[in-house]
Amino acid sequence: MLRRVPDRPMQPRSTALRLALVFVAGGCVPVHAAVPTDMLVANAIIGALVLALVAVLLLTRQRLRRRSQMISELADAVERLALRDHVGEPKPPEPGAIPGLPGELQRLQSALQKAASSHDYLNQVIRTIRDALIVTRTDGSINRANPAAERLLGRSNAELCGLPLVSLVAENQRAEFSFEDNQGRARETTLLDAAGEPVPVSYSCAALGGDDPALRGHVVTLRNISERKAAEQRIRYLARIDALTKVPNRMQFQHLLQRALARARRGKHRLALIYMDVDKFKEINDTFGHTAGDLCLETLTTRLRNVLPEGSVIGRLAGDEFGVILDNLDPGRNLRAEVVATTRLLQETISEPLNFQGHQIYTTVSAGISLYPGDGNNVIDLIRNADAALYRAKRQGGGALDVYHPDMNAAAVDRLMLKSRLRKAFEKNELRVHYQPKIDLRDGSVAGAEALVRWELTDRGLVLPSEFIPLAEESNLILELGEWVLDRVCRDYRHLLDSAINPGRISVNLSLRQLKQRDFISRVRAICSQHRVPPESLELEITETTLMEDPTRTMRILADLHQMGLRLAIDDFGTGYSSLSALQQFPIGTLKIDQSFVRHATTSHDQATIVALIIEMGHTLRLDVVAEGVESEEQLRFLKALNCDYAQGLLFGRAMAADDFRDLLLDQGAVTSRYRSLFARG
Repeated sequence: MLRRVPDRPMQPRSTALRLALVFVAGGCVPVHAAVPTDMLVANAIIGALVLALVAVLLLTRQRLRRRSQMISELADAVERLALRDHVGEPKPPEPGAIPGLPGELQRLQSALQKAASSHDYLNQVIRTIRDALIVTRTDGSINRANPAAERLLGRSNAELCGLPLVSLVAENQRAEFSFEDNQGRARETTLLDAAGEPVPVSYSCAALGGDDPALRGHVVTLRNISERKAAEQRIRYLARIDALTKVPNRMQFQHLLQRALARARRGKHRLALIYMDVDKFKEINDTFGHTAGDLCLETLTTRLRNVLPEGSVIGRLAGDEFGVILDNLDPGRNLRAEVVATTRLLQETISEPLNFQGHQIYTTVSAGISLYPGDGNNVIDLIRNADAALYRAKRQGGGALDVYHPDMNAAAVDRLMLKSRLRKAFEKNELRVHYQPKIDLRDGSVAGAEALVRWELTDRGLVLPSEFIPLAEESNLILELGEWVLDRVCRDYRHLLDSAINPGRISVNLSLRQLKQRDFISRVRAICSQHRVPPESLELEITETTLMEDPTRTMRILADLHQMGLRLAIDDFGTGYSSLSALQQFPIGTLKIDQSFVRHATTSHDQATIVALIIEMGHTLRLDVVAEGVESEEQLRFLKALNCDYAQGLLFGRAMAADDFRDLLLDQGAVTSRYRSLFARG
C-alpha cells in the first residue's frame, strides 16, 4: 500500500528567485476569498516584472562567467607570449561579447610577439659583442655575463651570476674599483680568472635606470689589454736598455745615478763615477767591420760585469763610451786610491785580446773619475767632471786614467759666460725663429712646421738649442724666451694668412717653467687674440718629463688649453717614464717619436720594433704620430710602410727662416717639388 508523501515546498536556488516566488505567492489567494479584481491584476503585473528581472540577472551572470573564462585564457596566452611560446594562441571571443576586444587582443598579441623578437635580437647582439659585457644589480652582484666575459674570466654565466663583481678584482686594486661613470674615459684594473691568474683590463660603466628597482644596476664593458701591457713593457725596456750590450743607456744610467746619489745622501756614504772611452774604436770598425766593433763592445760589458763588485752599475753613454757607478764605498778606506785601483783592474781586463775570425783584436780604454761628495752633488756635475777628467786622460794616450780636479773645469767657466751672452743676445733681439717643415706622409705635402729658436755667434758659429735652452731654464729667461717665440710665431702666421697662404699647424715647444706660470693660459690667449690667429692653428709640444712632473695640475692646465682649441703633442716620446695608460688621461692629440729611435730604425731590429709599436699604439689611441729626425729615403719608406702620419728631418730640409718657409709653401704645389719627387720614388 503506497504511502502518500506530504507535499514539500520547493526551495529556490537563489535569493533573487526566492523573492520572485514570494511576490508571486503573495498574489495567490484562496478562490473562496473575496478579492477585488483590481488587486488581482496588480499582483499579476508585479509577478511578471519579477520574473523578467530574474531572467535578466541569470543572463548577466552567465555572460560574466563567460568573460571571466576569456580573460583567464587571455592571461594564459600573454604568459606564453612572454615566455616566447607561440604554439598556443588566445581564442577569439564570441562576436558581440565585448565590443572592440577582438582587435585589441590581436594588437596586444602582435606587440608581444615584436617585443619577444626584439628581446631575442638583443640577446643575439650581446652574445656576438667581442668585448666582455657584464650586467650587475644595484648591490654590485653579477646578473648576467655575455660569452666574451665567460672567455675572459674562464667561468660560465651560471658560475658568474650572483658573485659580487668586485670579488673578481685583484685584491690590491679593489679599493680603486668603481662603478661611477668616468665621463666616457676607460679605467684600468686587474681581474682574476678562474685559475686565479691576473687579467689586465680596461673597463667603463654605465648606470641602468628605470621605475622597476629589479631592473636597476650597471652595465660594465671590459676589454683585455694584456697585449698592450706587454707591448708597453717591451717599449719601456727597449727605451732604457741598450739593444747591443743589454746595459742601461745614457738616460737610464743618469736615472740610476740620481737614485744612487739620493741613497748616498741619506746613508752619508760615498760613491764614484768612472767615465770610460774605447781608444781608437773607429779604427777597429774601419779595419775589421762593424760586426767586430759590436763584438768588442759586447765583450767589454761582459768583462766589466765579471770584475766589478756586486751592486755596481754599468751604462752605455754613447757609441764607445761607458759609465760605471761604484756605490756604497767603504768610508774607512782611501776613496781615491780604491777607485783608481778598481779602474786599473778594469782597464787590464778589457785590454786582453779578443779573437775575431782568426784575428786578435787589442782594445784599450781611457778613463776619467769623479767622486761624491767632493766633485759634485748632482748627476750633471758628476758626469761633466768625470768627462773632463776623461778628456785629459785621452790627451795622455791610450789606456790612461785621470781623476777630476777643479782646474779641469774650464768648460764650466765657458758655460757661465755663455749664459751671460744669451741674456744679452735676447735683449738685443739677436735670436731667430726658424721653421722645420712637417711633411704629410700620405702625399708629401707640407702640413705645418715646428718653430725652433736659433742663436748664432760671430766667434763660434751656431749654438745648438741643446746648449742654450738648459741655460735659459736655469733662470727666468726661459719664461721671456718662450713668450717671445709664441709671439713671433703668431706674427709670422698672421703675415702668411694675410698673403692667402695656409701654413698648416705650427708646433711650439713648451717648458715646465712656462706651465708653472699662474697666468700662462691668459698670456697664450692674449697673444693669439692680438695677432688674430685661431688657437686651432697652433700645437704646443711638451716632453714626457714635463707632463709627469705634476700630473694633476698639468692635466688641469692642458684641459684648459685644449678647450681653447690648442692641440697638444708629446715631444721625444719613448725617452721618458710615462706610459700610454698615463697619457690617456691627458688631452693629447699627437705623439712625436724621438729621433734617436728613428735614426737606427732601418738598421736595428730593436729600434724598428720600438718605432712600429709606438705608431701602432698611437693609432690605437687615435693620435697622430710624427717621426722626428728623418734623414734618408730608406727611413722614409720604412715609416710609410708603417702608416706613420707625418715626418720631419733633414731629408726635407733644415729649419728655415720665415721667408724661406713662405717660399716652400708657395712651391709645394709645383710638379717639380723635391718632396713630391721623393714620394714618387717611395
